[in-house]
Amino acid sequence: MNEDYLHYLWKFQKFNPSLLTTNEGDNVLVKAIGFHNKNSGPDFLEGRVSIGNTDWYGNIEIHVKSSDWNLHRHQYDKAYNNVILHVVFENDKEIKNQNGEVIPTVELKDLIDNKKFDEYTYFINNGLKIACQRQIEEVNSFTKNNWLDRLIVERLETKTNTILDTLKNNKGDWNQTYLHFLMRYFGMKVNGDAMSILSAKTSFKIIQKEHHNLFSLEALLYGQAGYLSLENIEDDYFITLRKEYLFLKQKYVLTSMELVNWKLSKLRPPNFPTIRIAQIAQILFNNHQLFALIRDFATIEDYKKVLKVSTSDYWKTHYTFGKETEKTKNTVGKMLIHNIIINVISPISFAYGKSINDERYCNYATKLVADLPSENNSIVTLWKSLGMESNSAMQSQGIIELYTNYCVPKKCLNCGIGVQILK
Repeated sequence: MNEDYLHYLWKFQKFNPSLLTTNEGDNVLVKAIGFHNKNSGPDFLEGRVSIGNTDWYGNIEIHVKSSDWNLHRHQYDKAYNNVILHVVFENDKEIKNQNGEVIPTVELKDLIDNKKFDEYTYFINNGLKIACQRQIEEVNSFTKNNWLDRLIVERLETKTNTILDTLKNNKGDWNQTYLHFLMRYFGMKVNGDAMSILSAKTSFKIIQKEHHNLFSLEALLYGQAGYLSLENIEDDYFITLRKEYLFLKQKYVLTSMELVNWKLSKLRPPNFPTIRIAQIAQILFNNHQLFALIRDFATIEDYKKVLKVSTSDYWKTHYTFGKETEKTKNTVGKMLIHNIIINVISPISFAYGKSINDERYCNYATKLVADLPSENNSIVTLWKSLGMESNSAMQSQGIIELYTNYCVPKKCLNCGIGVQILK
């Protein structure tokens, strides 16, 4: 037995509710199961039950064994003082809350169909990449599409928490926060962390002061990235850039990051951090008020105009400092622009809407991804082979959320598709 399955049993009342009794023999009538809580705290919030002749309103906690309450140290946590019912597979110990009050407990061991649990266990352990891939055709299109629509919102809400944490660290500065996620995404998986460090070391207020001069922006970014600490680079561009950075470093009292943070392994030259930094400098030179585009409900075409940049002349014949090449691929590509709209602009729009309680920005965020073509990756291709087509970025984002946070961790009982199959 596991808690996921017990949550499923409680959520859908997959037992005879009329037989529910507490550990003390009082009849239990479930009037509302509560709202399934996927965050910290009790498992179901705002439930309503009658125990004997008394009505109770509060939270419901679920465990395999009642002694798990103490194992999880809930007896010391005030968040669990409003638990009105403890639902367990096996009641092996009387438990109390922080106030020393005994929590009424119901045991499900003799009320459930163990054969169904065996079927569920076999289902999630069948060795397939997607547990339900043999049964997915049994689920109608409405159920699948409706679940994907919910998942894109869930994905945006998850990203919102990260964005708002970053906003807090940036003391409420949306431009600095936008810059953080823009730069992080330009770094992709290999250099995302390094780009995050660079954004933290590069104040957007300084960028605003220097935005009129592309060379100054490049000096600022390359200097802060640690690239201007390189030795034995003799070309004029590098030498002049370093002189400009030393001036800016003294002017703004700057400290640079370590060059060792940057990685080139397995990267194609157009993805080298030197090229990406040059592209970011060009974006900031062309548009120093990044967040204004979101605030003013810019169109996808507006974002494309801002993001589709080339580098300054030096980087048209260089991928790294001091090594000339015939010609470089130095323009931000269509796929990267789409991915930035999907993974940076849309989530920040959604987070902004949540932060100011304005649903227009949340709707705007989902419309942005709905109006872009589907992403094309191994996850989307796998689901396509199972008959689940993706016709927009909104659907592909839903599919990625489904696979990553439900299929891989086998959360089939929390999945709208999985529940439809298992019921």
